[in-house]
Amino acid sequence: MLQKVPVQSKDILFVTGTRADFGKLEPLAIEACCAGFPVSFFVTGMHMMEKYGLTKTEVHRSGRFNVVEYINQRSEDPQDLVLAKTIIGFSDFLQEMRPDLVVVHGDRVEALACALVCSMNYIRCAHIEGGEVSGTIDEIFRHCNTKLSSMHLVSSDVALERVMRLGEPRSSVEVIGSPELDIHARPSGVSLDEVRERYEVTSDDYGICIFHPVTSEADNIGAQAEALFSSLMDSQRYFVVILPNNDPGASEILHHIDRLPAARFRVLPSMRFRYFSELLKNAQVLIGNSSAGVREAPYLGIASLDLGTRQTKRTFAPSVSKACAFDRAAIADFIAHEWGKRHPCDNSFGTGTASGKFRDLLLSAEFWSRPMQKYFADEAVDA
Repeated sequence: MLQKVPVQSKDILFVTGTRADFGKLEPLAIEACCAGFPVSFFVTGMHMMEKYGLTKTEVHRSGRFNVVEYINQRSEDPQDLVLAKTIIGFSDFLQEMRPDLVVVHGDRVEALACALVCSMNYIRCAHIEGGEVSGTIDEIFRHCNTKLSSMHLVSSDVALERVMRLGEPRSSVEVIGSPELDIHARPSGVSLDEVRERYEVTSDDYGICIFHPVTSEADNIGAQAEALFSSLMDSQRYFVVILPNNDPGASEILHHIDRLPAARFRVLPSMRFRYFSELLKNAQVLIGNSSAGVREAPYLGIASLDLGTRQTKRTFAPSVSKACAFDRAAIADFIAHEWGKRHPCDNSFGTGTASGKFRDLLLSAEFWSRPMQKYFADEAVDA
């Protein structure tokens, strides 16, 4: 019989900097709470910016977690400065709270800063969704987080192999799937009518558009956005547009979003995750360069069009099409032929059971006894 840990003796701290990573971390945090672990959130990044919907309120709303807020940036701060500010703030915070486990997600600069602080202070750090590839600077951040973290909770067997090729021992990697699918796999708890009323979506025949900056393409991301939204205008369809993240180039995208006619486009800074889940489940298509187009949409069978290079080399399901943002003919063809079409569920990134697997790991004494000292596992290179 596996030895279980005394849960009250283990404090778990989650780090969230965006609405998107909170949607992935919340199912894990709730499961940890239900298992009896004390759970806190370090809330920073876009969550603290009114321009992007002041989404820190989402973290507070559940009432389950201890929440610590930290403002780590001003609008248009470069990423290196955001990194430095976050390191300082998180390091100061860890002088007051020394958690037994810090959980970071993905490829954001906030996760990089906190993983770095954890490694220098010998605090156990678990990285969610390592081993993914995209081809932008985000991928560099993600692989850095892998090397800084002591535990890796990945979404697929392919990601597991990549993490091992980075020299991480097999014993430190667990495949749990993408946690946000846990939410999409269950009833949202709200109806589409409730979603439409709350967010003033005036049509039930709608597509969703989410178009983020690509840091390596900041010089022409505005032109890409102009071409994309012109194509959506030409389609005569109704779209819900969710604002991009705040990476360099966001202002150029926002400039074109601000010019969209309200009769055809409902622009939202953010959404509650369960409301977004219901909106996505009933969407006719998803267009843009968000990871939702290659993860959540395929899982739900929604046709998606991935634009540009932001998700380059990600695993693509049959329901995912690709095009350049400047290719108006391809965008028009996708809308004409995929609008409202449903595809089989794709389980490449999990089956909606990540939080249960996370709970079982936390309750295992083996998880907490794994050594903190890291080494490069040469045998993993040939695995």
